[in-house]
Amino acid sequence: MNLRISTMLLCFLVTGLAKAEITLPKIFSNEMVLQRETNVLLYGWADPNEEFTIYTSWNDATVVVKTGNNAKWEVTVETPKAGGPFQIRFKGKTNEITLKDVLIGEVWLCSGQSNMEWSANSKIANKDVEIANANYPTIRLFSVAKRTSKYPQKDVSGTWVTCSPESMQDFSAVAYFFARRVQEELNIPIGLIDNAWGASSAEVWTPESVFKAHPELVESHKKIVPNKWVTIEKSSLYNGMIAPLTKFKIGGALWYQGESNTANAENYQKLFSNMITSWRTAWQDDFPFYYVQIAPFNYDDEFSGGIVRDQQRRTLSLTNTGMAMTSDICTVEDIHPLNKQDVGLRLANIALKDYYNLLQGQEVYGPLYASSEITGNQIVIKFNHADGLFNKGKKLNLFEISNEKGQWFAAKARIKNGAVIVSSKEVKNPKAVRYAWRSTDIGTLFNAVGLPASTFISE
Repeated sequence: MNLRISTMLLCFLVTGLAKAEITLPKIFSNEMVLQRETNVLLYGWADPNEEFTIYTSWNDATVVVKTGNNAKWEVTVETPKAGGPFQIRFKGKTNEITLKDVLIGEVWLCSGQSNMEWSANSKIANKDVEIANANYPTIRLFSVAKRTSKYPQKDVSGTWVTCSPESMQDFSAVAYFFARRVQEELNIPIGLIDNAWGASSAEVWTPESVFKAHPELVESHKKIVPNKWVTIEKSSLYNGMIAPLTKFKIGGALWYQGESNTANAENYQKLFSNMITSWRTAWQDDFPFYYVQIAPFNYDDEFSGGIVRDQQRRTLSLTNTGMAMTSDICTVEDIHPLNKQDVGLRLANIALKDYYNLLQGQEVYGPLYASSEITGNQIVIKFNHADGLFNKGKKLNLFEISNEKGQWFAAKARIKNGAVIVSSKEVKNPKAVRYAWRSTDIGTLFNAVGLPASTFISE
């Protein structure tokens, strides 16, 4: 037998053995967290038509699994109440895999651009103390490696690790502070999947199906300017980083993004709402989706930041969503506010109240525009989440009203009986009202618990 034939035979044997082994997606590893009290899908690859067993220690049960001709397998297992550590053992013809230190709890997918990706090492408030105290053995962290793809992929790169000062400092700070607060109330394991990429627009996180159904979003996407940090090719991060996880059961999603969509701000609600819906469709689950309203910042365009903030407010019309306002914990000179603690806290409080049914009686939102009524030359504005409405500044400003020609004028504003009444000498017949509409506008209107009112326009 010559050397060439020997080499080919060896390659064939090695390849055959590799295909015969049970293989798991990277999202399944030691120290992982599985979603509690639900049906969780375990899945992967093995030899075509191979039969093997899966043992789960939480119920001391073994199931027999058989792959199809496509070498894929999947099985649904029922998870118990929160707890652990547990083991999952996969035993086949040629290999055996045992996942150890598996916890059962709550799993959250955390995505967006740089403010979600931002870690303690990237500089946050009180950095050294936060890192030193990040010992939470039942908070587990999974960082998805940055990948792009033209087509939906089946796997991601990454591994689960226990939250510690060493692992926390390079992980999403917002996600960490969210988990710390949720665990404080629930006292159960929390799994976080950090799946963010700085400077990314929402289009890259949205599947191709959305653009096929809404061609106007394809046109809108053309306004996004290329940058040096991430591709702007639509669907590319969805394909490479979201699609591979859609079989993995999650409790909910967190999102911090919008700064990179100031170029096409007017279409953000449509894009964002369809993105959320497409993710839920892919997971076959109407999971809670909580997001951060972008903070005021000195963008090149005078109004684009305000428009995105209002578009995010309008996205609340989509079921099972929540928005944390941040206009009071920022500076307009820094697109990456250092106070990530309060961002995580506000997201967590929304989840604790709206999803976990705790904190009842506690307000977790800032004032949100509800309605407006034109009375003569005045407009009376009513808000939801407005108990104890007050103004922090000397004057209640940043309100504007428009006339019949659509021209906007600064308005005088006052609070009366929980509503805001606005008027302007220049406008005898007002048609609409808006608040904190400029990109750099930091409002002074708050409710009793100290949460800021959202940017809005009544049109």
